[in-house]
Amino acid sequence: MRWWKILGLAAFAGVAATGVVAVRAERRRRAYTPEEIRDRLRERTAEISSQGSVPNP
Repeated sequence: MRWWKILGLAAFAGVAATGVVAVRAERRRRAYTPEEIRDRLRERTAEISSQGSVPNP
């Protein structure tokens, strides 16, 4: 029965690690100001326009 405990702890550690990664990604995403987001979107739009085609979503 001891291996069940080890398996449970490993699963718990995996879930906790996944949560940490998700929180860090969310923090990084929210760190942008609205102006930075607009600038990046405009750059992407200009890049796509210069390629001459619009990708399908």
